[in-house]
Amino acid sequence: MKPVIYRRNYRFKDNELVLGDRTLIMGILNVTPDSFSDGGLWNEPDRAVEHALQMAAEGADIIDIGGESTRPGHQPVSMEEELERVLPVIESIHRAAPHLVLSIDTYKAEVARQAIQAGAHIINDIWGGKADRDMGAVAAEAGCPFILMHNRHDRNYKDLAADISADLKESIDLALAAGVKPENIILDPGIGFAKDYTENLQAMMALDSLTELGYPVLLATSRKKFIRTALGLPADDVVEGTAATVAFGIAQGCQIVRVHDVSLIKRTVQMCDAMLYAASLQVRK
Repeated sequence: MKPVIYRRNYRFKDNELVLGDRTLIMGILNVTPDSFSDGGLWNEPDRAVEHALQMAAEGADIIDIGGESTRPGHQPVSMEEELERVLPVIESIHRAAPHLVLSIDTYKAEVARQAIQAGAHIINDIWGGKADRDMGAVAAEAGCPFILMHNRHDRNYKDLAADISADLKESIDLALAAGVKPENIILDPGIGFAKDYTENLQAMMALDSLTELGYPVLLATSRKKFIRTALGLPADDVVEGTAATVAFGIAQGCQIVRVHDVSLIKRTVQMCDAMLYAASLQVRK
């Protein structure tokens, strides 16, 4: 079955983001001391700016900035500490490269609000607007793209694919009720969250049904535990496994991929796009 492709044109003050002509790449920039694969590497604003510019040069369309690790067993941080981590980085990147599209990875509404004011363009919420019920209002007021990820506190699934869709529909309803425009909603199946090894694989197999909910889908599998488990390798040695999940996701209709290894995954994305978007490409002989 040919995947569903959604077309969106997100216009910002200094730039725009076009969805539907090719797969977009979101580069991960964790400004945390304890993220599972790159904790402590980009905490300083100068280093963060350098890494953001490098990822953009390698092909990242979006830079996703997070100030709280969400790895299993992580310790939540206060709103004040998260703001202290992300705001200087967002402001520094925005000053150095105002053309870059920035995403704030947070589930706290006030962090999102201040991040948008500092120069971020997208809200990426791992709790789909459910952890902080003010998040929808912040996204609506900003008029920005709002990524709703699947997550839950338990794994009491009756039908995994159907339950993921139902949980995401709850997030969609919350966002719409808060005034978020439908065209600004993006979904994320939440690979690696509230799912064990088998459930993550099953969620991957159900991506095509998720893309039929009426919204673009972002896939974030980079270096996740289910890949490391399948390959029996550490987080910094699973780029091929990540590439396999990215290729599979694109084939199922995922239009944004969130990754650490931008330059290497870019090649996978380009090849997938050459096949998926073949009808719209003009190939020079």
